[in-house]
Amino acid sequence: MKQSYFYLILFFLYSILLKGQENVQLTSKDSIVQSSWMFGIGYNFVDDSGDAFNNLTAFKTQWNALAYPNRLSLGRYFKSGLGVEAIATYNRYKVGKIIDQVINTTDTPYWAIDGRISYDLNKIIGQTGWFDPYVGAGFGYTDAKNEPRTTYNAIIGFRAWLSERIGLDFSSSGKWRTGDKATNHIQHAAGIVYQFGIEKGLSKKGEEKLALINALEKEQQRVKDSLSADKAEKEAKALAERLAKEKELTMLANIEKEAQQEKIKRKQSIEQAIRDLGFVYFDLNSSYLNSKSKRILDNLAKLLKETPELQLKVSSHTDSRGKSNYNKWLSQRRVNRTVAYLIDQGISESRLTKEAYGEEHLLNDCDDNTYCPEEKHQINRRSEFSVVNF
Repeated sequence: MKQSYFYLILFFLYSILLKGQENVQLTSKDSIVQSSWMFGIGYNFVDDSGDAFNNLTAFKTQWNALAYPNRLSLGRYFKSGLGVEAIATYNRYKVGKIIDQVINTTDTPYWAIDGRISYDLNKIIGQTGWFDPYVGAGFGYTDAKNEPRTTYNAIIGFRAWLSERIGLDFSSSGKWRTGDKATNHIQHAAGIVYQFGIEKGLSKKGEEKLALINALEKEQQRVKDSLSADKAEKEAKALAERLAKEKELTMLANIEKEAQQEKIKRKQSIEQAIRDLGFVYFDLNSSYLNSKSKRILDNLAKLLKETPELQLKVSSHTDSRGKSNYNKWLSQRRVNRTVAYLIDQGISESRLTKEAYGEEHLLNDCDDNTYCPEEKHQINRRSEFSVVNF
């Protein structure tokens, strides 16, 4: 009867896993553009007042603009966040505008060809959806007031994506002359950009989903293997009973041997089950249990109730950030909360021992002298479990 209940529980668990995998699927929202070509058309505004960096918003007196689009760009952007771009612009210095700190009296042409290298700041701050800031630098050739010059440029800007392919582009470029015959100036730009030749990849959220799907598949296989193993065990037991009828002494010896093997197997199975549950992870500077951690502890409490003779050691840890005495204190809070939750689930405190290690036992190389991204620090903020007595 007990074995029938065991198979029923395994079948129920397997059904839940199948349903869980059906609900977790990758969608288009889990992917992002990683590389592309980009074409742009728009307007440029030139401030060559000689005092542009101190009076950036003097639109009426210092900015030169045309009524029609006068800026074209073509660029290639890579997975690394780097991009290369060629830009052609045309403008006119208007009569009455301040040019090199003097009121301009002649309408004169302005044109420039620039090349630049930019870097997508989302590679540093993380994906921000529609908002795409960048910085860059480059060189160019400019002819303003019939004074040709080469320039070196610094750029800051952002794109606001209206869809996957179309967005608005806003930037400002400081353009410094390489010789002494012309002035430094600022060139602002606003326009529309179109992406093509797009190559996409998974976002961070998409990678997490893929990892979850793989974990569910692995757990399904584990449950299948458990069902097969239990079936094989049942057949072996039936064979042993038939042999026992033929030879009582052999049966007794086999029963004793099987009992010992079953005890070892049971212990190994419990240790493996605890490893399969995984660690309880914490947010940075937090000792509170999230819903995922509580689910792990619920399953652990269930295992403890099914195995009354089992005693565990609970140890909690932190990442390397922060002072060691603070981390020792924080890990003590984490282990206290972990043990308290198990006690609340009906587990006797006498079956649990606890230890707080702070940052003493890191699982990777993310110490005080090594830079690591957040996902690597996360690995160290954990409570883990080991068998003390069985």
